[in-house]
Amino acid sequence: MTPSARVLVLCEYPALHGGERSLLTMLAQPVFESLEISWTGPPGPLAAAVQARGRTYLPMIWHDPAGRRWPLERCRDQLDQLIRRVQPDLIHANSLAMSRLSGPVVRARGIPSLGHLRDILRVNQQVLRDLSAHPRLLAVSQATRHGYVTAGLDPTRVRVLYNGVDVQTFRPRPAAGQLHRQLDLPPCARLVAAIGQLGMRKGLDVYLSAAARVAERVADVHFLLIGARYSRKQEAREWEAGLRARASQGHLAGRCHFLGVRDDVPRLLNELTLLVHAARQEPLGRVLLEAAAAGLPVIATDVGGTREIFPPTGNAARLLPPDDPHRLASTMIDLLADAPARQQLGWTARQRIVQAFPAERAARGLWRHYRQLCPRLN
Repeated sequence: MTPSARVLVLCEYPALHGGERSLLTMLAQPVFESLEISWTGPPGPLAAAVQARGRTYLPMIWHDPAGRRWPLERCRDQLDQLIRRVQPDLIHANSLAMSRLSGPVVRARGIPSLGHLRDILRVNQQVLRDLSAHPRLLAVSQATRHGYVTAGLDPTRVRVLYNGVDVQTFRPRPAAGQLHRQLDLPPCARLVAAIGQLGMRKGLDVYLSAAARVAERVADVHFLLIGARYSRKQEAREWEAGLRARASQGHLAGRCHFLGVRDDVPRLLNELTLLVHAARQEPLGRVLLEAAAAGLPVIATDVGGTREIFPPTGNAARLLPPDDPHRLASTMIDLLADAPARQQLGWTARQRIVQAFPAERAARGLWRHYRQLCPRLN
């Protein structure tokens, strides 16, 4: 039997974003049962999800009550104290920020570690030095890896590990009508959704601009925005307010619905006619994996790692350039009018995910990285 080892997972936020859901899915696979895995991060929904899976969650606050990050050295001192208490055999930093924060700490203590790069962001030389303190960095897509290698990271240190999705939890099912009942809509109403954080990078303003054009021409369609704003910056608050104002005007009035964060996304996807992902930047969108696994037709912008999920020649999704509401609206109208095309897209997308992105495959890949880094696992 594989010897047990202690793994400490570092998380930045209390919420269940795509990166947290992806790692939860991987670490729930049988290959990791023998490991003693502890998570640390702010208390909140993530803590509840970790504990529900029988793992330990150690609360750690990285921000002040106003949402501002504590000074870096203070955070590193807190982490160092936690490491001395837990004595992990391996540390997994589950975001760019946590990888940067933990790098010098784990190097000083000589602990095997890896950092997970889940965003494509510009970084300076000091950040690169902090990241390089980890012997291995995992990028969620080739596009993500390319961004950091181009910025200056050692290419031999950065590997690609795609996220995986549970293809039994996310699968095609008959629509149950739950959203229609919740929104008091007739059964004939068709539902188009954007799912993700309410932030500028997700292109929700483009989505609403396109939706307004569609609503003018197609009478039985309603538009959903599923997710929440997490940034506490004033500009982010104002951006969301503008988004809500736009959704209440003209042809969108009464036909655009903000549903907030949902814990029933696997079932909710089966209620939709289309998923629209108008992101301006996307390392590897988890919602795209989930929607495709559910057999839902997807329209997405061809940015970041999206074409690694949906190769342009595979007919598994409609890929469009970003910031083009006219073309997005036209594609939405075409697919809404073509049920056989939607069915074919959904079927092909499901096959793509089952073949290339199942959770078991992602978990085996992560296990190999753990074994290569941690002597206790060999």
